[in-house]
Amino acid sequence: MATRSALINVMAGACLKAARGLKRDFGEVEQLQVSLKGPGEFVSSADIKAEQVLLRELKKARPNYGFLLEESGLLAGPDTSHRFVIDPLDGTTNFLHGLPHFAISVALEHEGKLVAATIYDPVKDEMFWAEKGVGSYVNDRRLRVSARRNLGDALIATGMPFREKSDHARYLETLAPVMRATSGVRRWGVASLDLAYVAAGRVDGFWEFDLKPWDMAAGILLVREAGGLVTDIAGCGDMMETGAIVAANAQLHAPLLALLGSR
Repeated sequence: MATRSALINVMAGACLKAARGLKRDFGEVEQLQVSLKGPGEFVSSADIKAEQVLLRELKKARPNYGFLLEESGLLAGPDTSHRFVIDPLDGTTNFLHGLPHFAISVALEHEGKLVAATIYDPVKDEMFWAEKGVGSYVNDRRLRVSARRNLGDALIATGMPFREKSDHARYLETLAPVMRATSGVRRWGVASLDLAYVAAGRVDGFWEFDLKPWDMAAGILLVREAGGLVTDIAGCGDMMETGAIVAANAQLHAPLLALLGSR
């Protein structure tokens, strides 16, 4: 059985507390007060409440740390070397449509490097977590990326742009070669869980453009600690800055990257 550190216990505990409200609101999704946050992008009262719970619980345990939050933005702390990166509800559109696939994502940076991560799926009660040098886990089970070596056998996850968001033509140009070369492409609308599923070997790779740091931070560490590779579309380590990400096991990462670059 995996032994979680005090830090992971703090992060996981905050996720569990935030999840209580999310599960309650998910059961009453039609009554949620929803406001427009931007074209095709919604924020619900559940999203805001979950962020408030996470902020309160993490501040209680680590009062000097800074925060980068999806809704509240950057909150500096006295300890400038540590920062939590938080998405209180990844998969808001799924949530608001009653689709039971969404997650809470929390990562911790130390001096700009990812050192701890939790991604919690409240519906399936799966707590994905990772700590630098310790490995990746779901609940108490150790995770490893898949061992597939051929793209033809691979199942790949992605995120598709919607409405006015992003460059649809660019995305379609990358989708076509991946569809031709693999056994399938899946789009679930929750980047954090897509990355967690790469870490768990449930899918063999993942790519997406135009993500924010809170969409990918926790998932990046999960994939790395599960033995996978994560880069941006150029094969560099600038995902958090560019917003483009490609993740896969060591055998499939380069072929997948080549496909995406062949557009």
